[in-house]
Amino acid sequence: MRAKDAARLSAIRLLLSGIKQREVDERKELGDAEVTAVIEKMIKQRRESIVQYEKAARQDLADAEKFELGVLSGYLPQQMGDAEVEQEVRKALAESGASGVKDMGKVMAIVKPRLAGRADMAKVSALVKSKLSAG
Repeated sequence: MRAKDAARLSAIRLLLSGIKQREVDERKELGDAEVTAVIEKMIKQRRESIVQYEKAARQDLADAEKFELGVLSGYLPQQMGDAEVEQEVRKALAESGASGVKDMGKVMAIVKPRLAGRADMAKVSALVKSKLSAG
């Protein structure tokens, strides 16, 4: 507020509003994992909006969404590296005893709580699918 950074302030207010709305809807105070889920949902929405705005040749709106995406990403935990994500996926594959793509749900059920907020779940899902279809 004091820095007069209106765009950043707007993004933070939007985040706080989303958290407060979920607290009101669920009638409880959100924990860290739930707040992270709210942030991830907002990030996903921004990514989808950016794609749509770029298709419509509205670079000004896409740039605004990219800025908000950057602000929101700053409130997520430190992201894991690709090697760490792959290691977690291998562990989950071994634990679940998955043998094919039909077992993807089992593997994702194990991996999601471990990686939530620390890795892009769309990329994790693609990695699990490739491992299951190759093996």
